[in-house]
Amino acid sequence: MTIESTEQQNSTNPAITYSECYQQCFCSDNLELMKTIESNTIDLIYCDILYGTGRRFKDYQDLKPIRSEIESHYIPRIKEMHRILKPTGSIYLQMDTKINHWIRCIMDDVFGYSNMRNEIIWHYKGTGVSKTFVSKHDVILLYSKTDIFEHNTIYVPSAKKTGWGGKNEKRCDDVWSDINTIFQSKERGTQIYDTQKPKVLIERIIKASSNEGDLVADFYLGSGTTAEVCKDLNRNFVGCDINPKAIEITLQRLNDARS
Repeated sequence: MTIESTEQQNSTNPAITYSECYQQCFCSDNLELMKTIESNTIDLIYCDILYGTGRRFKDYQDLKPIRSEIESHYIPRIKEMHRILKPTGSIYLQMDTKINHWIRCIMDDVFGYSNMRNEIIWHYKGTGVSKTFVSKHDVILLYSKTDIFEHNTIYVPSAKKTGWGGKNEKRCDDVWSDINTIFQSKERGTQIYDTQKPKVLIERIIKASSNEGDLVADFYLGSGTTAEVCKDLNRNFVGCDINPKAIEITLQRLNDARS
């Protein structure tokens, strides 16, 4: 697969620059929005992307798990993500095992194999039925744009007890089993979409790869969790969703958080 950079090919005059962003949410095709963003602007990109199930959900039709369709959708978008990300920036793309092998190939070609930092496994609890092993994890691919990137060490509780009966902390590794799905967490009553991700998951990512005042982007906004977490953590935010209902929900969540 040969993928050319968009670094010098973006002919659209930038409509969004770093200084203009605080919490901006757009109802837009994400490819069209990204074309308006100035190069080397975003500190952190997190996207809970389309998983390629082929299913028709309430508000959108998911992509089919066909390689040509996945590549047609994601190659131009990932190229734009690379262009607008700062040289010190990081990108997290979340998905499951239906398409992660294809996305990994695209990311290697666009961001570079050597800039692949982690394949994070989010292992969550719950019941399920399967003819083989029940699938209970998502894959989150973490890439940087260069070999100089922002990363803050995250500590999580350790199962090892101290001499006083308490628990130690350890450095977070690439298997996250300590975060429940929103359905099983304290956020259960706030669930809007079936695939909505818990705030604590997004908080970990934002704390690890950005600092206060940085600009975070989410181009598959959904229920607006990333926007709300950015507000809580004093990050600037820009994001979009092609579904008007998603933008309405996001703006309502932000307004509720301000009140």
